[in-house]
Amino acid sequence: MSIPVNHYENTRAQFERACKVIPSGIYGHLGPAEGCMIPVEAFPLYCDHAKGSYFWDIDGNRFIDYMCAYGPNILGYNDPEVDEAARRQMEKGNCTTSPSPVMIDFAELLVDTVKSADWAFFAKNGNDVTSLSVMTARAYTHRKKIVFFKGYYHGVSPWAQKIDYPGILPEEVCNNIYVPWNDLEVLKEVFEENKGQIAAIISQPYMHGNFADNELPAEGFWQEVRALCDAEGTVLIIDDVRAGFRLDLQGSDHYFGFEADMICFCKALANGYNVSALCGKNFLKNAVSSMSYTGSYWMSAVPFAAGIACLNKMKRLNLPSLLQEKGKKLTDGLTRIAGEEGFHLVVSGAPSLFYLRTADDDSLMLHQAYIAQMVRRGVFMTNHHNHFINAALSDADIEYTWEVAREAWKAVKEGRA
Repeated sequence: MSIPVNHYENTRAQFERACKVIPSGIYGHLGPAEGCMIPVEAFPLYCDHAKGSYFWDIDGNRFIDYMCAYGPNILGYNDPEVDEAARRQMEKGNCTTSPSPVMIDFAELLVDTVKSADWAFFAKNGNDVTSLSVMTARAYTHRKKIVFFKGYYHGVSPWAQKIDYPGILPEEVCNNIYVPWNDLEVLKEVFEENKGQIAAIISQPYMHGNFADNELPAEGFWQEVRALCDAEGTVLIIDDVRAGFRLDLQGSDHYFGFEADMICFCKALANGYNVSALCGKNFLKNAVSSMSYTGSYWMSAVPFAAGIACLNKMKRLNLPSLLQEKGKKLTDGLTRIAGEEGFHLVVSGAPSLFYLRTADDDSLMLHQAYIAQMVRRGVFMTNHHNHFINAALSDADIEYTWEVAREAWKAVKEGRA
């Protein structure tokens, strides 16, 4: 029997209403087109409620969510332990003139957990802490230039964008240097050509950009990069906003066998409560302390309490291993079913934040058609972004996803909507 296809009448009506008063209706990475929701009509645009591994849209359709709010949902939506910790703190206070000592508790827990951390500085978004990391590196080294690996994403501040992006000035990116991922020879040449001028390398722990297969570091890559930074007095920054705690609770640098000088966390830090953290080595503590860098809500207590509960529960569950296991089971089944239906589905990256691509179609249209059919039948994915596993995902959810995948491929072959 065919799996029912969703309809989105309320979603479309609300989006038309939103477009009159909100730029783009839904802007940023949750916007339909920017969020890789193509074709847009296949996707729900507004959520009514969420629980565990599911969310329900405003038309009453239920979805197994493999985007996990683009990463923050790591334990499951509305996790009772995290929400209870947040509720108890809210009764005491949240955004107050003086910060709560729960901030210290959270910092101590992070320093105790993250291998490379001697201190923790809190903000709200991943962009807040990636920006702070670059500022800190420049303040410490008195240098300007920053090395990026091509395919990167480190936030929305001007320094992290490209010269041809709207609103970006040449002088905001003139000190950026771009090198290919995994290419040590080019990296060494860049350091030689810019001797004594490079403040920092900033990088994700492995390449998990959009519109391309995700790529792990080559053997020995990070150890070579670490040695190069040490020799040249350059700060090594790991942007663990997306991968953090999905590979290793001690940090993704620890997972790949090296130590960063600074490491940036956000998405999975508090299971959806808005907090980010920059952790770093003691030698950078004075530099980060010297800067004027703050925000109105950065010391709010409720997210700190939620973060403590989240991190403690992740430890109890040995969560990275659990997520890797679930992701491997899911993607093994998806590739098998695609093959049985005559398609070649490619999986890359870590199983806990996997990337999907349908091979043999450079236009990308085939993959977009497949994902659209998945979403229409209650499995929420997007086309050209990595996906996320959360702890609430059950074996039954995975098996249902496989059923939907088979139906989706059949619908693609038949050209069904």
